[in-house]
Amino acid sequence: MSRSARPVYLNLFKIRLPVPGVVSFLHRVSGVLLVLFIPVSILVLERSLAGAEGYAQVRGWLGHPLGLLLGALFLWSLMHHLLAGIRFLLLDLDIGMEAGPARVTARVVLLTAIVLAAGLSLW
Repeated sequence: MSRSARPVYLNLFKIRLPVPGVVSFLHRVSGVLLVLFIPVSILVLERSLAGAEGYAQVRGWLGHPLGLLLGALFLWSLMHHLLAGIRFLLLDLDIGMEAGPARVTARVVLLTAIVLAAGLSLW
């Protein structure tokens, strides 16, 4: 019986995923981040609608470097999850299933999500 060249254990620090695998993994991570941002978004909305004082407080939060970082992370999560989701829907329709187009669309999703998040953060 021949031995398989597959890894025996799945140590993510030692396994090099192909680009479509990275997009799939980041799609799951961005989905989890979006779920975690729901309570934060509700809190920010509630405080900003409480009055002028609350609105000023929210502007202070969002102007803080940590607030800017969280805002950029939220925008990246949203853009990546949206674009990767569209890519996966197209894959479900057997569009881009071959190895070459799958790699290209995965790279497009990665780069476009970063560019859109950066653009929206600067806007």
